[in-house]
Amino acid sequence: MFSKKAPEQNGAAPRPYAPEPMPAPRNPNGGSTFSVLGADIVVTGDVKAGADLHIDGRVEGDITCASLVQGEGSEIAGAVRADSARLAGTVRGSIDVGSLVILKSARIHGDVSYDALTIEQGAEVDGRFAHRTGAAARTEEPVPLAQDEDAARISLVS
Repeated sequence: MFSKKAPEQNGAAPRPYAPEPMPAPRNPNGGSTFSVLGADIVVTGDVKAGADLHIDGRVEGDITCASLVQGEGSEIAGAVRADSARLAGTVRGSIDVGSLVILKSARIHGDVSYDALTIEQGAEVDGRFAHRTGAAARTEEPVPLAQDEDAARISLVS
């Protein structure tokens, strides 16, 4: 019963243990799960995620994902492209998002293109806003913003 001798397997050498690969986690609604970059994480380079992404740390590079949630203390130094985003930290770079929510703690330094936009009172945005339209909203490339010197520059401060 407690023998140290391994049982014989028809003369074959025992196989080393190899765990079965785990399936990719799924959420109960049938979509894919989300990925989290914690507050102690610093990423240097572009981040691409097919699923939802939650960032509490610092990213020095472009971000492309389905949905982005940015924590209050996080920083992004690069372009952001997503179907939807909820920003609460600092972004230094252009933003091209379908549905965008900018929370009061957010500090945005760059141009923003969007389909739907919500900005809480107290948020700071130093850049130009452009509403995406038609075919331009469906492209993967950011919408070129007006180069007109009279274009609106908005800063919201409480």
